[in-house]
Amino acid sequence: MNLLFVADPLEHFKIYKDTTFSMMREAQRRGHRVAACLPQDMNWVSGGLVTATVRRITLTGEPDAWFTEDAVERVALKDFDAVLMRKDPPFDAEYIYATHLLEQAEREGARVVNSPRALRDHPEKLAIMEFAQFITPTLVTRSAADVRAFHAEHQDIILKPLDGMGGMGIFRVKADALNLGSIIETLNKDGAETIMVQRFVPAVAEGDKRILIIDGVPVPFVLARIPQGTEVRGNLAAGGKGVAQPLTPRNREIAEVIGRKLAPRGLLLIGLDVIGDAVTEINVTSPTCFQEITDQTGFNVPAMFIDALEKRLSAPR
Repeated sequence: MNLLFVADPLEHFKIYKDTTFSMMREAQRRGHRVAACLPQDMNWVSGGLVTATVRRITLTGEPDAWFTEDAVERVALKDFDAVLMRKDPPFDAEYIYATHLLEQAEREGARVVNSPRALRDHPEKLAIMEFAQFITPTLVTRSAADVRAFHAEHQDIILKPLDGMGGMGIFRVKADALNLGSIIETLNKDGAETIMVQRFVPAVAEGDKRILIIDGVPVPFVLARIPQGTEVRGNLAAGGKGVAQPLTPRNREIAEVIGRKLAPRGLLLIGLDVIGDAVTEINVTSPTCFQEITDQTGFNVPAMFIDALEKRLSAPR
């Protein structure tokens, strides 16, 4: 196969943990060709096709100079067997514009994973609204008064922006309501932006679990991201410790319900964030933790993903 990864700059990859790198490595191991580009490398001209200036690369196996650049060329996206959208958030206007270019490429014959329309339709924090039976009490609002009422009811809450990643901008407010007004103003910008508020789930002390779902099937191990010290966030980017654990029966049940519903919409890869048995986010842009789970358990997550990709590409359109 001839694969294009739309991602962040290759020079910024931390290959000891990068999931996109692990996908590339497994694809190359199977003899597939690998290319990469940035979202801004794509363009479209009326009367033509969506194209991108891509870097044809070969992975070297070396930790420092981990790839060689074999060629730089402009290629129509439809000429790849698959285009994998792996750009990290923020899910801002430019990200949305990139999905529109990718959707145009689909109309021209490209096969894009995850589906551009599905990426737009499932913003990672708001996608949980479809599965309210699995979530902790949650409020989505611009209203400071609504946030205060939610806090008065639940006493211990988490507030977060809708466009953050890696734990950025997450605040906990306990029963004393210390700094609640300032936090609301910071996050909702005096009512200009919508935020999410959730009842605090004490089980976060045992880990914020990342559950991977590949083509509707849960990976049998999760990565529990455990907060360290006085930190309330378990995100690895915020200093959380990642500990691989077997998937619990209840978490498997939740993942199977969500996977069965979302995979047919073009979401080949999903990363659920679950605290206890409460789903807090549904990550679809660039879910991570492949390498951490593989390294700690021996279960080859990248192989499971490339298996699913090969199967999907071999199926009739």
